[in-house]
Amino acid sequence: MNTRPIRFFHRGEVVEVSDLPTTTTVLQYLREHAACTGTKEGCAEGDCGACTVIQGELDADGRLQLRNVNACTQFLPTLDGRALLTVEDLGGPEALTPPQQALVTCHGSQCGFCTPGFVMTLTACYEAHQAAGTRPSRQELADDLAGNLCRCTGYRPILDAGEQMFDAPTRLIDREPIAAALRQLAQDEPLAYAHAGQRFHAPQSLPDLALLLQTYPQATLLAGSTDVGLWVNKQFRVLPELIYTGRVEALREIRAEPFHGEPGLWIGAAVSLEDAWAQLAELAPSLAELWRRFASPPVRHAGTLGGNVANGSPIGDGAPALIALGADIILRRGEQQRRLPLQDFYLDYMKKDLQPGEFVEALHLPRPDTSWAISAHKVSKRHDSDISAVCAVLALQLRNGTVQQARFAFGGMAATVRRAAHAEAATVGQPWVEATAEAAAAALAQDFQPLTDMRASRDYRLRVAQNLLRKLWLETLERRTLTVWRPARLAA
Repeated sequence: MNTRPIRFFHRGEVVEVSDLPTTTTVLQYLREHAACTGTKEGCAEGDCGACTVIQGELDADGRLQLRNVNACTQFLPTLDGRALLTVEDLGGPEALTPPQQALVTCHGSQCGFCTPGFVMTLTACYEAHQAAGTRPSRQELADDLAGNLCRCTGYRPILDAGEQMFDAPTRLIDREPIAAALRQLAQDEPLAYAHAGQRFHAPQSLPDLALLLQTYPQATLLAGSTDVGLWVNKQFRVLPELIYTGRVEALREIRAEPFHGEPGLWIGAAVSLEDAWAQLAELAPSLAELWRRFASPPVRHAGTLGGNVANGSPIGDGAPALIALGADIILRRGEQQRRLPLQDFYLDYMKKDLQPGEFVEALHLPRPDTSWAISAHKVSKRHDSDISAVCAVLALQLRNGTVQQARFAFGGMAATVRRAAHAEAATVGQPWVEATAEAAAAALAQDFQPLTDMRASRDYRLRVAQNLLRKLWLETLERRTLTVWRPARLAA
């Protein structure tokens, strides 16, 4: 294997790194090797936001895109060909940027530990809205800051600062030097990096990725590193062979693609969670709230939908939405492509129908027409950036008041994300009235025997799931003539 150093843009120049382990995090590099200690370590698992940095890369049209991500979960080699901006790249004490000055003016910092992370998130927000000629609402600011935690000042002055930063004279990051450096870095050969027996491959084509996985079938496939990064940070696992999907452009495509003869959407496995969920919410607007509450913006900017699905977690929020929409998963091994309904991909707890050397290439799903009613709900202890106790995405196809098809997908209710077959059967072919919804809710006890754990009890999960089916009926009232069911014992 011909190796070369990791090359990326940082502090106004192209930096080369050739002497660090492949699983060195960006945060470790900054604090221990680059003397950039403004970026802080809080949780080391992508929850608190103290380590927030901005990552830059060129899009398909050659434009520089800046997004805030967590430095604590990103492995340094994933920066190859990209740009890294930290709080040190912004204004100093004598020339604060609008986000920095607004935080000072609004007293948005107290102990100060988390402040650099807030600065970087506000900077990313500021840059995006200035480029678009828009100004965020207070709620949009709160959504953008969902991945940054403050335990001192609280959020009111920080949100005040987010609003006030747009009142100052515009001052933006100078993008051209960054873009010029990235255009030069794009000429480099695909990264193959090795250190002390560890190897990191970053292929740039599907055939090269497939060949690498066939050559090293035991290698760890790395996408957004929002989960694999925790294997190293929290479990201290050694990952001797890493194959990174983030440079394969074919895996980052979103395109219209017929689905079994009907209009459909193809989402490559390396498309970011943020971009993928934006498309899902366009297909089904009722998914927008689930999108906003899926992890946090820094996690969604780094993580991928393909990685979220391939992870196989029973409490992941991506699979319920995709299964309810009727998605297929596209698997690839060498030149062979295999397709199956996503619901059939999950065999048991963390077990998937995935062969050695096989990887997720894409998710393919139909575009639901107006005959479908889709309801999505995430139930968790904390509103923002939390793991679901129950996630439910419920889809009904209604014609003339009768249920033609039903897809009720639940996370957190079993060893895998799963459809509620008995509840679906209780509705199909039936008039969509309250009695039908009650029958479906009762049937859930045959579909699931959920566990009790730290997030919720068995009884709570089942009751919540049943209530969400009742809520689906209430949400669809305007689509039909209201028919209210009353139990016989209450009849006059």
